[in-house]
Amino acid sequence: MKVIVNKFKKMGYKHISLYAIIALCIVASVFFVHHNYSFYERPIAKVIKTNLENTTELNDMYQNEDRLFTQSIIAEIQNGEEKGKLIHLNNEYSSSGAYDQEYHVGNDLFVSIDTKTEENSELTGTIKDVKRDKFVLIVAWIFILSLLIVGKKQGLFSIISMAVNAVLLSYALDVYLNTSGISLLLISSICIILFTVISLLLSNGFNEKTYAAIVVTLLGTFMSLFITYLVMYFTSEKGLRYEEMQFLTRPYKMIFMAGLFIGSIGAVMDVAITISSSIFGLYEKNNQITVKALKTSGLEIGKDIMGTMTNILFFAYVSGSIPMLILYLKNASPLMFTLSMNLSLELTRALAGGIGIVLTIPIGIYTSIFFINRKRAKQ
Repeated sequence: MKVIVNKFKKMGYKHISLYAIIALCIVASVFFVHHNYSFYERPIAKVIKTNLENTTELNDMYQNEDRLFTQSIIAEIQNGEEKGKLIHLNNEYSSSGAYDQEYHVGNDLFVSIDTKTEENSELTGTIKDVKRDKFVLIVAWIFILSLLIVGKKQGLFSIISMAVNAVLLSYALDVYLNTSGISLLLISSICIILFTVISLLLSNGFNEKTYAAIVVTLLGTFMSLFITYLVMYFTSEKGLRYEEMQFLTRPYKMIFMAGLFIGSIGAVMDVAITISSSIFGLYEKNNQITVKALKTSGLEIGKDIMGTMTNILFFAYVSGSIPMLILYLKNASPLMFTLSMNLSLELTRALAGGIGIVLTIPIGIYTSIFFINRKRAKQ
C-alpha cells in the first residue's frame, strides 16, 4: 500500500488527470453499452430462461458426426413498443457451432417479432443475431490500455493513427461504392500514402528517421505491387481462384489487387521503421561510423527480421482459411483441389507481401544512409 501511495505522490498533476480521464471513459463506456438498447432500431431481447427440448444425432455419408440441439428460450424485450414484454423463441444449434450457437441466460439477442401474433397472446419471434458490443468493448479497452502502458505517449499516438486510418479507409470505400468510373486501385494508392504518412509521423515524430521510413515504405509497397502485377500479367493469372469473389458486381481482379496492396503495407512499414531506426541509432551512438559499417549492420538486421516477417504474413493470411480447409477435407475433397480453392489468393497475398519485405531491406538501408549523409553535410 505504501508503495502505491508513494507512486501517486511522485506522479505529476498531468499524469493523475490523464489516468482519471481514462478511468472515467472506461466507466462511462461500460455503463453506456449496458444501457444503450434504445439506440438500436431492431428489437433486442435479454434471455431470462432456457430449456433444452431435444437432441438429435447426425451422421453424413462421410461418417462425420454431429449433434443437433433444440433449445426453447424465454426473453424480455428491452426496447421498442414491446419493451418489457416476454417473447418465446426457439433455437437450433449444433455441437460443431459452425453457423449457430447455444444461448445462455443474460445474453442479448437481436430478434424479429412475429407480426401475426394475436392480441393478448404470447409474443413469438426468431433470433437474428447476438448483441456483442459489451464483449467488443472489453477487448478494445484491453488493447488500448496495453498500448498506453507499454507505449505511453507513442502508444497514444498509435491509437490515434489507427482510428484516423480506419476513418480514412471507411471514407475511401464509401467514395468507391458511390462514385462510378473511379478506380479502386487509385483510391487504394492514395490511402496507402495517407496511411503511411499519418502512422509514421504520429508514432515516431517529425525527424529524418521518420522521413526515411516513409520513403522506404512507399517505395517497397509500390514496387511489390508492380512486380506482382507483372507476374500476374505474364502468367495470365493461372492458378488464381476468384470463386470467393463471385458475388461481387465490381471488377474482382482490381478489388483483389487493392486488398493485396493495403494488406502488405503493415509488414513493409514495420520493416522500414525497424531498418531506419536501427541505422539512425548506430549513427547517433557514433557520428564517425562509416557508410560501409552502416550497410553491413543494416544487412545483418534485415536478415534477422526477414524470415520472421515473411512467416508472420504467411500465417496471418493462411490462418483465415483453416476452417474452410477442414470443411473441404472432411467432405472428401482431394487435397490439391482443396488447397487450390482456398489458398491460391491467400498465398499470393503472402508472397506479394514477402516480396515487399525483401525489397524494403536494401531500399531502407540506402535511403537511411542517404538521409544520414544529408545530416552530416549540414553539420
